[in-house]
Amino acid sequence: MSVQEHMANAERPVEWVEPEQLPWSCPPSNGDLWDMHPRVFLHFDEHDEVSCPYCGARYRLKNE
Repeated sequence: MSVQEHMANAERPVEWVEPEQLPWSCPPSNGDLWDMHPRVFLHFDEHDEVSCPYCGARYRLKNE
């Protein structure tokens, strides 16, 4: 990932994911058709955050 891509992803808003919604995939099922890419299941890191390798969407898991 280039520096420009990394900075652009860092500026994207974080979308919150409820634990009940796991396993999580991107794009979400409620996404717009024009914004679709191949589905990829995402695994949250030790900080409960992950970004999509296709579109850079950022997700954070809500703690209980």
